[in-house]
Amino acid sequence: MLIALIAHDKPDALQTRKDNRDAHLAYIEATGVVNQAGPLLDEAGEMCGSLVILDVTDMSAAQDWAANDPYAKAGLFADVTLTPWKRVIGG
Repeated sequence: MLIALIAHDKPDALQTRKDNRDAHLAYIEATGVVNQAGPLLDEAGEMCGSLVILDVTDMSAAQDWAANDPYAKAGLFADVTLTPWKRVIGG
């Protein structure tokens, strides 16, 4: 099951993102359920959120993954949405 995680950072949280980026990327590598991912960008081209496509068994697994993401644990996000997603084009 593919789940789109869309998260927006809290205002002025770029340093929190940078400080936790290595742990976040290691978590992605270790869990092995991320199909695609990348940062959302603001008008200045700075990172301000995340788009992560998870390939998991169910919504509960996606919620667990999201809760244990180092970015979430660091309090980076203002909001997180998890939505079932269907790939139509690409990979």
